[in-house]
Amino acid sequence: MAKIKEMKITTLGYALLGLLARSEQTGYDLSQGLKDPVSFFWHAQHSQIYPELAKLEFSGLVKYKLIEQTERPDKKVYSLTPLGKKHLEMWLHAPLTVSKVRDELVLKAYSLWLADSKAAVQMMRDHAEAHAERLAEYERRLELVKRKTNKQPSLESPWFGVQAVLMRGIGYEREYVAWCKWMIERLEKT
Repeated sequence: MAKIKEMKITTLGYALLGLLARSEQTGYDLSQGLKDPVSFFWHAQHSQIYPELAKLEFSGLVKYKLIEQTERPDKKVYSLTPLGKKHLEMWLHAPLTVSKVRDELVLKAYSLWLADSKAAVQMMRDHAEAHAERLAEYERRLELVKRKTNKQPSLESPWFGVQAVLMRGIGYEREYVAWCKWMIERLEKT
């Protein structure tokens, strides 16, 4: 088997390859895909997408066809090349280090003993509410996936990946809400 030349592909590049592995898409479609569902676990700025697509196209990992339009500017519809699919598969099997979390609320909690307790309680309530809203949204979306896929998508289905990230998001949000409530309870006792 021929060895694939190593390329420097950014995490955004892999996110785009993962979206294109599902279907052909325009830059706008990819931007929307990065908002939902990819933004549940990773985010990028809209302004980063087109330069990254250009790099992927230059490297032979994606290609595009130009669709001429009369009422609007022509659009490019991108698709994954076999080389792009191979690089995505290699990335999926590559070792990964555990990410370090940057969470400003947790950092504030570290020094919360210096804060006004009423203001701290309100801050924790605000965060508990925001995370509870996100939790409800993830649970709603998981129900939609279950309805679309008859409960359990197969491992070979792109829906399995959507279900996997929603399950991770649900677990994270549940724990965050529980932690905020624990903090509120402790702060109110002071």
